Amino acid sequence: SDPSDPSDPSDPSDPSNPSDPDAPSSVGGWIGSVFGGSGTSPAAVEGAESVSPAEMRARRLARMTARAAATPSFSAEAERPEKPSKKARDGGGAVPMDVDPVPVSEKATDVAMPDAKPAVERKSAAGRSSEQKLARWKEITVRRVLRVCYGSPGGRPIGDATYVVLDDPRTYDPCAGGLTVPGVGELFSNRLSMSGLETSRRESRIKYLASSYRSAIEEIRSVQAGSASGKEELVAMLHEVRSQSVSYAASFLVVPDLFGTETEDTATTAQGGPDASLPEPARQLVDLLMAGSKADCGITIGSTKPGSGGECFLTALLEELATQHDALAEVVGPIIDCVLEQMKKLDTVLDIVSATGNDALACLAALTALAIAHKGAATAIVRHGSFLLPPEGSRMAEETVVVNPMPLPPPDAGPGATQRQRNFLRQMLMAMGGGRMSYLKRSGPALDRDTLLGNALRIGLSPEKESVLSHFTNITNRPPSEVTASRDSMRAAIRTHRKAIHGLLMALLKSGKDCRLSVMKWVADALVLNVGATAMRPDKSKVSNPQTLLNLAAVMFRLSEPFIDNPAKVKNIDPNFIRSEGAHGGAFRSSGDDAVTRLADSTDAAVPDQSGHPEGPSPNPGDYNFITQCFFFAARALHLGLGPSSATHTTVVRQAFALRHRGGANGGDPASDPRFQHVFSLQFAGEVTAVDPELLTDALRFYDTLSAFMLGMKRSEVVGTMPEHFMDDMCEHVTFVTRFHAESFVGAPIGNMFRLVVRLLSPDYAQVVRNYNLRAKLGDTLYNVFLPSDANDRHNDIPPSVYCDPVMGGTPYLLSDPSAQSTLAPSLLLLYGEVEHTGFYEKMLHRAHIASLLRYLWHSTEHRGAFQKITQNKASFIKFANGLVNEMNSLISSVMEKLPQIRDTQQQMVAPDWMSGHTDEERERITSIHDDNENEVKRALPLCNKTLQMLEFLNSDQAIKGLFLLDELCPRLVNMLMHVLNKLVGSRRYELKVDNPESYSFQPKEMLRDLCSIFVLFANSPEFAKECASSGYFKTSLLSGALSISARLNLLVPHKRQLFESLVLRVEEARLINEQEEEALADAPAEFLDPIMATLMTNPVKLPTSDNIVDYSTITQHLLNDPHDPFNREPLTADMVQPAMELKERIDAWLKGRRRT
Repeated sequence: SDPSDPSDPSDPSDPSNPSDPDAPSSVGGWIGSVFGGSGTSPAAVEGAESVSPAEMRARRLARMTARAAATPSFSAEAERPEKPSKKARDGGGAVPMDVDPVPVSEKATDVAMPDAKPAVERKSAAGRSSEQKLARWKEITVRRVLRVCYGSPGGRPIGDATYVVLDDPRTYDPCAGGLTVPGVGELFSNRLSMSGLETSRRESRIKYLASSYRSAIEEIRSVQAGSASGKEELVAMLHEVRSQSVSYAASFLVVPDLFGTETEDTATTAQGGPDASLPEPARQLVDLLMAGSKADCGITIGSTKPGSGGECFLTALLEELATQHDALAEVVGPIIDCVLEQMKKLDTVLDIVSATGNDALACLAALTALAIAHKGAATAIVRHGSFLLPPEGSRMAEETVVVNPMPLPPPDAGPGATQRQRNFLRQMLMAMGGGRMSYLKRSGPALDRDTLLGNALRIGLSPEKESVLSHFTNITNRPPSEVTASRDSMRAAIRTHRKAIHGLLMALLKSGKDCRLSVMKWVADALVLNVGATAMRPDKSKVSNPQTLLNLAAVMFRLSEPFIDNPAKVKNIDPNFIRSEGAHGGAFRSSGDDAVTRLADSTDAAVPDQSGHPEGPSPNPGDYNFITQCFFFAARALHLGLGPSSATHTTVVRQAFALRHRGGANGGDPASDPRFQHVFSLQFAGEVTAVDPELLTDALRFYDTLSAFMLGMKRSEVVGTMPEHFMDDMCEHVTFVTRFHAESFVGAPIGNMFRLVVRLLSPDYAQVVRNYNLRAKLGDTLYNVFLPSDANDRHNDIPPSVYCDPVMGGTPYLLSDPSAQSTLAPSLLLLYGEVEHTGFYEKMLHRAHIASLLRYLWHSTEHRGAFQKITQNKASFIKFANGLVNEMNSLISSVMEKLPQIRDTQQQMVAPDWMSGHTDEERERITSIHDDNENEVKRALPLCNKTLQMLEFLNSDQAIKGLFLLDELCPRLVNMLMHVLNKLVGSRRYELKVDNPESYSFQPKEMLRDLCSIFVLFANSPEFAKECASSGYFKTSLLSGALSISARLNLLVPHKRQLFESLVLRVEEARLINEQEEEALADAPAEFLDPIMATLMTNPVKLPTSDNIVDYSTITQHLLNDPHDPFNREPLTADMVQPAMELKERIDAWLKGRRRT
């Protein structure tokens, strides 16, 4: 078959394609490849007898067998006899070869000349001169390429070149052009049959052949560039050198004892070798593959296109093996086994296999070289038994493997450690792994331990590994520059390792459809089997090593790199892939225990948007382009790898902070605590990979591309079919980056993320994103990243270039985006109420963030129109405002209760008898309660402050203030304000005086100023003054005391102070009026009184669910917090109540009569 002919049906690169070993048009079988030359028949030699190729192979095989049997040792310094014996002529006394090239300018007299006369007839003197020059040229070239000199028996070696006897006169005649093309085969045969090949240079036969091949190519280029006569014959001879180098190497690999049974690579054997069971030729090839282009023979240097003329030695060798039936797979298989065994001995990228000196990069270089050099080799890799796990549901998949890892030594707790400290260290040891473990042959651990790619990805920089952690021990006493250098060098190592894995995957993916499907099948299996990796405590018997998943996430991003930030290619992503289990292999299951939650409930109906399958998503992976597969698998890998890595690091940082704070609070030095030292070392070791700026920025780029993809979906139901974790991961990642490495945002595109968050928070998508926790995280994302620093109280300032839109002249996204201008304000008000369902403590932080966002939007003219529209939905705003009041009441009660306790504990800790008057257990108990109180106050006070500020700026709008004055809101608002005011200026205000109040965000002056400003806004409202006078918190001295303190501290500007003074007078007047009315109405009939509040009803209504009559303002306030009838708990809404007209008429008549009297 002709590889260059596209019409030829046979494929010589296909290892499954058998070829005729005796075919003269190719090298043929391994015997023919050694002895048959490059298709040149022995009969073609001038004067040679006509023999068949089979006869010639038989003769040469017999001669080689005889020489292999007689291989006495030889010393390079031994004196040669004048007439060498037959044993010497057969090659028994060859000197070791030297790879140093012989200069072209070497004198002709240096060439060894044979004693015997040639068998062919002598030519004329001029002819002899020309032929002799060509012969000498050949001899010098051969010495430079093959590092041998040659001739008839009796010749002597020149320099370090090995002398090879050519006893067949038809292959060599110095007077007739020297070495013939068929003579190259004879030369190789005799040279390779010699013993002691490595006694001087320790050079293996495969390396020698590879070096000869490369040297021949270089000589061909050099000769062809010249114009000397006879170069065509020399080039033909060099081409034969190339062919024979490859043929002999292939034959040696197929028949390891071709040149005898002695171990040749003595250096490798002495070291223990990569694999004692590996045949010698394969071990030699492995050594060269591990060295890669760094080896002096350079087996991977050159083209990887067979038949190009400049292909590298490895490509030519694998192409030669591919012509033999199953030879390629038989040779590559043991090499893969050897590489896999070496990778299994490595845990981190810092480790080296002691027996060979190889590291993970060397192993990956070997596999990548094979995959790049020949598609047949790549096919052999993916068909190897270690590439894929057993199929799901097979008997082998259910088999169990039992391993007994060595237990890790516990960190030294120190002689004075308490029992709690010892328990902490014991739990840490258990978490780090130790003891007996079993796993299924189809599981995450099996993926790590038993598959080729799993072993490559497993090698990382786990913080628990001693080789990693040792770089960060005693961290508090080491120079920062030293720690930074260790971190940066490790990051460089892991990046290089991931790049190497990416190179291997690219080589396999480019090697044909079968290879690509196998690689994507492995990735799908990795995602399916590690669905539990995101658990708080993953089951190590079921999921892979965290380093495996983190490396997989990084590598999958590299595979996605060509279409990241490329809108044209993003359009090729098919959203139907997510709903085709046959296509994604179960990585995004929609049902069962391993179901992946969608943003909204999806159906099995076809999604017409961007779909080429009107009948529904196709189950065939081949129907989806590689961009689609890679995109969704990368998103899933980031969820399983990067997400848990970030969460683990955050936990370790919190542990270190808690230990440091607790140690300092107890009067000790945290650095002397072994627990703190160990956790602090883990924190720095984890930062190497978890806070790698390159990976953080790459993930930001990916999530912005994901956002662009989802923004391109025109229908909300298509968006609802996307996995919920897509958005959750994006929000968690930006939060992590904001906290630990805000610099990663610089240069990363995030505009699409902003636009997607705004869209998903909008009322139109409230039914698409139904998870309240996720909606809260979307709001947090706006706060953490897109709220300008001057309006934000976060600790890590985001550079303006991040939250400003470069397309809009550097204006913040919050102000410039049209969709944000129209929908964001009402969306945030809706979200403020929704986060009630996220948890007691969590909602405080979410609402504090929302309040900051609303305040920023309020002061921008771009959003004023949206705020004005808010008042049009009266019911919705009343619900929001009521939640605001309830929240403030709850928070202020908690804060004002905890602050006096914090003050008492602070005074106790600074007392002289704090250490001596309490036991360790008592101090630890007191400190623990104190920490809990501090944490609760720190959560609540920021929201208290922002709620007061929000009430102030919202009520500066007349329409909104009018809603707050409604009967259902005004009493609740006034009671809340009076409650807070009583705590700040009342008689017990000095109990709130704590040390370092700023650490709790407790700013009493600012709180009083904001509170007084709210009172000022309602100074001219009679309804407000009346409710103030009616409040249960009202005291005559309360408002006047607030006025006095605010004036003394200069908290209000003169204009506001005057309004506050007027309000105090109005409230006093209202108090007097209330007292008069109470006296006048003291004898009101019982049926006129509200049964809940015991006050005179002014607007009685009947509750249809219980037939009770209450005042309308009473029931509406109740329903704002509880949608049930207060008398029988039946569901009730405000629109269900019925006016009690007859009763109202009697109440009005009675009031009219009382007023006349």
